[in-house]
Amino acid sequence: MLRTLAAAALLTAATLTCQAGSLQLCSKPPEASASEQDRLIRFAAVIKAELQGSGQALALVARSGLDLARFGLRYSHAGLSLKDNTNAPWSVRQLYYDCEAKKPRLYDEGLSGFLLGTHDPALGYASVVLLPAEAAEPLARAGLDDARARALLGERYSANAYAWSLQYQNCNQWLVELLATAWGASAEAEAETATSPRQQALQWLEAQGYRPRAVDVGWRALMWLSQLIPWLHSDDHPAEDLAAKRYQVSLPDSIESFVRERWPQAQRIEFCHNREQIVIHRGWEPVAEGCKAGEQDQVLPY
Repeated sequence: MLRTLAAAALLTAATLTCQAGSLQLCSKPPEASASEQDRLIRFAAVIKAELQGSGQALALVARSGLDLARFGLRYSHAGLSLKDNTNAPWSVRQLYYDCEAKKPRLYDEGLSGFLLGTHDPALGYASVVLLPAEAAEPLARAGLDDARARALLGERYSANAYAWSLQYQNCNQWLVELLATAWGASAEAEAETATSPRQQALQWLEAQGYRPRAVDVGWRALMWLSQLIPWLHSDDHPAEDLAAKRYQVSLPDSIESFVRERWPQAQRIEFCHNREQIVIHRGWEPVAEGCKAGEQDQVLPY
């Protein structure tokens, strides 16, 4: 029974963990076969070609990880794909947890590496959001400004970080705070109020109606067991949320909802792959489970 509970707690941790590639869960994931790696590299090439042909300088990108269906989630990890990233064109700038140093860091990773972080190489999803110029231009400046990006990096990491606290930070929280500084939480305001860049970003996000995802854990034993995992914490969450067995966390779907409300002109493209095909699905409605193509979807056979 204890082994079952521990496995369930680990699944909960993995659900909310923002790890980069081989650092997922602070242990080496099962190595993908050559054919699986080939499929993922070809999947990344399709996404990169779409980005290159978009005429945009950046995109918000998210990928699937473990099966999050029990939480009503498809995506766990988001970052900023930048055409002019010095690492390589369209590399993803993201926050990840450095397991050895036990602290969050910023990391630029090529699209292929970003997608190789998925748990199931046989079935995966990626979401791309393209922004109108008035939103994309200031975000590109902020994203490529190393000092500005690092100023928003929290000192301590928690995969389930409470979205309205400065105590911890997860990968998606760093991204949404970067959006805030690019779109409204200006340096001038920081100087006037003597608040930190992160505090200013949170104030702006709250004023603009940002809503983090309320994740219903649904079982108190999972919340208790999560305390045994070094990158999960509960001490930053309000008592009423803990009593209700929920976490308010920044996740890709909460970021996309905020972007869609603020910039209705934004376009979303969802990509998925299984063993037979790649599907390109345009629009805000999700592609069908199992990567089943709809009538309007583009299908690329493997």
